[in-house]
Amino acid sequence: MASGDSFYLTTPIFYVNDVPHIGHAYAEVAADVLARWHRQRGDDTWFLTGTDEHGQKILRSAAANDVTPKEWADKLVEEAWKPLLKTLNLSNDDFIRTTDERHEVRVQKFLSQLNDAGFIYEDEFEALYCVGCEEFKPESEIVAGEGQYEGQQVCAIHSKPMELLSERNYFFRLSDFEQPLLDYYEANPDFIQPQSARNEVVSFVRSGLHDLSISRTSFDWGIKVPWDDAHVIYVWFDALLNYVTAIGFGDDDGEFERRWPAHHVVGKDILRFHAVIWPAMLMAAGIEPPQRVFATGWLLVGGEKMSKSKLTGIPPHEITDVFGTDAFRYYFMRAIHFGQDGSFSWEDLHARYHAELANGFGNLASRVIAMVHKYFDGELPEVAARDEADERILTLANSITATADAAIDRFAIDQAIAEVWQLVDALNLYITEQQPWVLAKSEDTRDRLAAVLDTAVRGLGVLAVLLHPILPQATDKLWAALGAEGALDEQRIADALDWRSSGRVGELPALFPRVEQAD
Repeated sequence: MASGDSFYLTTPIFYVNDVPHIGHAYAEVAADVLARWHRQRGDDTWFLTGTDEHGQKILRSAAANDVTPKEWADKLVEEAWKPLLKTLNLSNDDFIRTTDERHEVRVQKFLSQLNDAGFIYEDEFEALYCVGCEEFKPESEIVAGEGQYEGQQVCAIHSKPMELLSERNYFFRLSDFEQPLLDYYEANPDFIQPQSARNEVVSFVRSGLHDLSISRTSFDWGIKVPWDDAHVIYVWFDALLNYVTAIGFGDDDGEFERRWPAHHVVGKDILRFHAVIWPAMLMAAGIEPPQRVFATGWLLVGGEKMSKSKLTGIPPHEITDVFGTDAFRYYFMRAIHFGQDGSFSWEDLHARYHAELANGFGNLASRVIAMVHKYFDGELPEVAARDEADERILTLANSITATADAAIDRFAIDQAIAEVWQLVDALNLYITEQQPWVLAKSEDTRDRLAAVLDTAVRGLGVLAVLLHPILPQATDKLWAALGAEGALDEQRIADALDWRSSGRVGELPALFPRVEQAD
């Protein structure tokens, strides 16, 4: 992607009735890293996240807590979901709520457009409905219950009995888009990623699509169908539209045209909504489908998917309170191959924190800056000449900048970090081999000492630029200590090696202090 292009990135909007856990945080941080990187490329970047606040689960929880659904949603947003943005140090440009007036008005406009075009009709409907999923379940996701639910049909995801709903609803002609979707997938092989997710979706659509019930009359917590206020719009149909309502769908200010199409980061459990229903809705409205739908894997704890009901849903602050926000961001982006399932353990986090962050990166930075203070009174020395070892470092800095940037284009965040970490390792080896503490003992080798420390400082600046999207707090401290000119978040990725120095280094606090216990 060329610098200056539009890059519109979204996370799923999270259901407020859930409590934020590290599975939610994982998707949020990944999106934030991608958005920060694209901003540093000079791309016209917009990062959206938010909350999904309609549907039966919210209605029932509100009633159980003796408050209105809106009061319940407000409480959860303010006490649980917005604080998560600060805990993770997110740089989102917008936060959409499906109870926002801007959203509700534009959802009704979109639905009216589909109705006018003949894609909506009314009919009787009866099917098994999972309140937990807010979805009528296909046969493939209905299983026999066990234990207390033996003899009943339960949702394969929530393992709880479903409700048989019989209503007269409005339907979206999803079946009309079976072939157009298959054609689109074929013409755009990178639309659904990773490849395993694409294969799953293509297989699902080839098995046949049924029309989608998109309204409810059995409860009233939702956006009204504009031509029939006895119906509220199905929560998923409503929620998916956040991606266009947030950027001004239907307005004439040019913002929608500037931003769309989007890149969506979603959990693999909601992939079909985003890769089947959503592009079909857009096609029906005459709007280009998203540019990319990238499905993250599940985070596993003790071999089980993160779950509030099974007490495996670890709140992010339990990690950030001990290791800090930067370490949280680094660990989940580095340790898990983006797009595949990954396992979390306190032991692995503790080990990586000390080996890679504290000893690998943090110690490198503190040693180099300390030596500039010790041997040159904090002034960056003039370099008379560089030798082959110095040039290898600078050449590596250039090459890993390009390869990391290419990995980000593929959403391969873990691979991008691995590319950058080659420079961390190379600089540590370079310092060990060049032995500046030995060079400092003789005036005859002072020019060589100057070249070594200047090369190391230049490499640290490159690391600050390239790691800033992942480690914004630590790299800001390093940037200041390097005496670098300009704001770090305005340093272009492509020009990472060309950062400018004021000529004097400052003090550097410990970037990653030792943590004695893992929990």
